Amino acid sequence: MKALDLFDDFAVETPSTQGVKYAGSKQKLLPHILSLARKVNPTTVLDAFSGTTRVSQAFAQCGYTVIANDLAAWSEVFASCYLLNQQSKSHYIPLIEHLNGLAPLDGWFTEHYGGDPGDGCSVGPDGLKKPWQRHNTRRLDAIRTEIDRLQVSPVERAVLLTSLIRALDGVDSTLGHYASYLNEWSPRSYKQLFLKVPSLLPKTAPHTVHRSDIFDLIPKVDVSLAYLDPPYGSNNEKMPPSRVRYGAYYHVWTSVVLNDQPPTFGKAKRRADTSDTLSASVFEDFRRNEAGQLIAVEAIRKTLTSVRARHVLLSYSSGGRATAEELNRVILENGRLLEVVEVDYRRNVMADMRWTNEWVRDAEAPNREFLFLIEKA
Repeated sequence: MKALDLFDDFAVETPSTQGVKYAGSKQKLLPHILSLARKVNPTTVLDAFSGTTRVSQAFAQCGYTVIANDLAAWSEVFASCYLLNQQSKSHYIPLIEHLNGLAPLDGWFTEHYGGDPGDGCSVGPDGLKKPWQRHNTRRLDAIRTEIDRLQVSPVERAVLLTSLIRALDGVDSTLGHYASYLNEWSPRSYKQLFLKVPSLLPKTAPHTVHRSDIFDLIPKVDVSLAYLDPPYGSNNEKMPPSRVRYGAYYHVWTSVVLNDQPPTFGKAKRRADTSDTLSASVFEDFRRNEAGQLIAVEAIRKTLTSVRARHVLLSYSSGGRATAEELNRVILENGRLLEVVEVDYRRNVMADMRWTNEWVRDAEAPNREFLFLIEKA
């Protein structure tokens, strides 16, 4: 099978997008996502699990009308910032300068997530590792308090919160998630938190943003193309789903957005509402139902059956709960598989696009991600 360098130039030019360090990021897949989308020439696109909204941003810049959806409060903020804003960059510069100039403040974020440089160890006064140094959490406390005081619109607020989250992402001491923190302070954690205006996109279409359960939303929207990137969970039956649950990984962003000072638990000071019993996703579930069917596979089947779209672009990982055979069967039950793109992150290559269901034969190898272009029955 011929392999192409993952970073070669492709026929479809990839627009510039912004986000944060994110385990589910599709930034490297964007050329392939956009190439497959162009083949079916959509006008409206549903990004059903939008995450940091990089895919939504790219779709919007390609001229499609985008419906972005995710259950995460921070994803709704990102989508509002990049899809709904109608103000210029100059409009936000005085607001950002005002926030950058605030005096530091000891508050809830410093108490829970701030540590001192000390001897280089990231442990805070309570003996737990921290994601930020105290000089930055004190700025976070001041800025987040002030954002709630400002008389701004919901979209303007989303732009300011996006700026804050991106700034925090640039000075943290993590591997990109907030389920655990580094033992030693990262070099970037010594830098000062500094907000910048995000790269705002011109609003050229009536995009919409939702924060809904996918099964509540899809009966209500009708689109040309639905991009489905559900959380994958794990195919290891001995691994509880909380190990890979995005609600747990990015709990701090939820707290920054809501500023609700929730109860926390554990060494990472996770929000109580991200506990295993409260934040479960059927797409990440490792169990089987009473009929012996994998709950995660049934969730994918229900989504493909219910989504109102002429074409569906489904993203899935070889490490996900669904096996290749099960996933292929669900796809063929709901339409015709037009093309498949396989990306091998271990070797950093992309396999040639292939027809039908030949992908099943070698899909079990680790670190591979697949994009399935499906024509709905």
